[in-house]
Amino acid sequence: MARYKITFKLTVMTPDALVYENEVESVFLTGDRGEYEVLPYHYPVLGILKRGSIIVDWKESIRIKSGLIRFFANDCIILIEPDLTRRKVKEREEEIAYTEETDN
Repeated sequence: MARYKITFKLTVMTPDALVYENEVESVFLTGDRGEYEVLPYHYPVLGILKRGSIIVDWKESIRIKSGLIRFFANDCIILIEPDLTRRKVKEREEEIAYTEETDN
């Protein structure tokens, strides 16, 4: 017997780019009043997100500095400011490693 997954549309974007768009079963967030999970057919939500991660279906993670969420009619839109600190640290580590390789 086939099982149907109940999903909703999730769109995560920055002012400049689309970060994520897909049908999902859940999204876990850190809001200004605590952590919460949004599921299909959730009550309408309009909120502020704090630094942390957007966890999609308990499988994928998107690090954010801050953001806004709107969930209405089984459609979730999240506008974020990405947390680039980890990316910058990794890029710097790669730059140092490359410099050390070329010096030898």
